[in-house]
Amino acid sequence: MILSEFELQALLLSLKVGFWTVVLSLPFALLIAWILARYQFYGKFFLDGLIHLPLIIPPVVIGYSLLTLFGKQGVIGNFLYNWFDITLIFNWKGAVLASAIMAFPLMVRTIRIALETLNFETEIAARTLGATPFDVFCSITLPRLVPAIIAGMILSFARSLGEFGATITFVSNIPGQTQTLPIAIYSLTQKIGGEEAAWRLSIICIIIAFLALFLLEAFKNKIKNLT
Repeated sequence: MILSEFELQALLLSLKVGFWTVVLSLPFALLIAWILARYQFYGKFFLDGLIHLPLIIPPVVIGYSLLTLFGKQGVIGNFLYNWFDITLIFNWKGAVLASAIMAFPLMVRTIRIALETLNFETEIAARTLGATPFDVFCSITLPRLVPAIIAGMILSFARSLGEFGATITFVSNIPGQTQTLPIAIYSLTQKIGGEEAAWRLSIICIIIAFLALFLLEAFKNKIKNLT
């Protein structure tokens, strides 16, 4: 299957967006998952609901919210542009932000569930022997979370590759800048004679999705066996 320059450009951009989505989301997902799994506090239900909101509301709502907040006239976007000369709208960085928000709940949920199933006895023993909470997390908890973290990364990456609504609403459809695989497929379906290329890209998306499911299944038993 030979891809045209247009198709290859969309594929590489999607991989780039997916990679940075995972890299930038992971530290925050780990922190939020830890807070939700290990602490009880006033407003926890609200935080939990806010994190999972992108799974429920239409993606276009997320995209429009991002456009309002991070556009050059938006509260955050205006600040970033004037003080740091950073523009998120109409470029791949904005696509990363949109994808990260849509995929974030899946990463958080995967890690949180694993945290809630961990046996605390080893951690408690380490604390009684004088280990600090940070040492316990780095030397005991984190290594046991590796399968769940990898699974969350895979799930987040796959979700990023399939993101459409929030991305096209926030950063539009610009070849080479914001035109990821789903947006490229949409564009091809609007063109006469674009069906063949649309099918090629669709097959690539299906292959990536099956690969992600295969990898998730490979880590499934490891997550269940966390102790």
